[in-house]
Formats: sequence, structure tokens, C-alpha cells
Amino acid sequence: MLIKTVFSGFGGQGVIMMGYLLAMAGMYEEKNVTCLPSYGAEVRGGTANCTVVISTEEIASPVASEPEFAVLMNNPALLLYQNQVQSGGTIFLNSSMIDSRPIRGDLDIFEIPVNDLVKPLKEDKVANMVMLGAFIKKSALVSLETMNHVVKDTFTNRSPAIIKLNRQALLLGYDYLE
Repeated sequence: MLIKTVFSGFGGQGVIMMGYLLAMAGMYEEKNVTCLPSYGAEVRGGTANCTVVISTEEIASPVASEPEFAVLMNNPALLLYQNQVQSGGTIFLNSSMIDSRPIRGDLDIFEIPVNDLVKPLKEDKVANMVMLGAFIKKSALVSLETMNHVVKDTFTNRSPAIIKLNRQALLLGYDYLE
């Protein structure tokens, strides 16, 4: 198994964090992992993407040409990556921010209204965690239990309320795709 995923959106949407958390969860599950973040010059508001490769075999390159999965948080990300996903691959769209839809018919599309789903939590900053929850549910690359451990360890120096909030957002996305 060698699975390539690209996360893309505006800087500030937590795209790099989604990739980092997925990579850490892969390592917790003793898989081979690469994580390659890329920031636009503007950082907040500019383009950000993160490529994660998870494998049971050795990984030769962190470059994810023709990824199996694309997690797209805005319209520019859709325009950039819809044609790079391999045939039969899957795209996760933040349908709260993406107006158009992929022009290809050979992809599985999951529309997740992350900005709308996160409103009951009263904290927009965890919209990325909602998307990550939906992604791990459908991709099955890592378990929810592992991701909860990663969230706890990653945010251990923050208040317990931050860990709880991120876990709630993760579960919102996970439960959205029943």
C-alpha cells in the first residue's frame, strides 16, 4: 500500500496542520510516512498545500504526482488539483467555500460543508479538523482513535479546552459521512 494525499487551501485554513496530523497518525501506526508542506509567499491568505504519503513499504519520493486523495479547502485549490488526482481517486471539497465542482466524471467527490458544520462549536479555526475527520472516515488511512492520540500529543502544551475543541471538530467531520 502506498497512498498519496494532497491538502490545499489558503494559508490560515489549517491545511499544513491537517497534513502534519495525518503524517503523525501514520507514524503512530508504524507506517512509512513523508510530509512535504509548501507555503505561498504571502503565508496567511496565500496558497498553502501539504503532500502526505503513507505506505507500508519504503517511500522513494515525497512528491505525490497523481495522488489518490485531494482535500481541497477553496476554489483555487480545486482548479489546481482536480486534474492531478488519479482516475478513480477521491476529492474532498469544502462545499462551504467552493462554488464550482470538478469537471471530471471519474472521481469520487465528498462535499463537506466544513464552515457550516463548525458553527455550533463557535470557533472557525477548527474547520480544518472537521474536514480531517471526514477524510479519515472515508480514506481509512488511520483510525479515529490514533488521530485522537495525535491531537492530544500535538496540543498537549495548550489548554485542555483546545484539545477538547479539536477532538469535537474531528468527530463532527467523522460523523458527517455516515
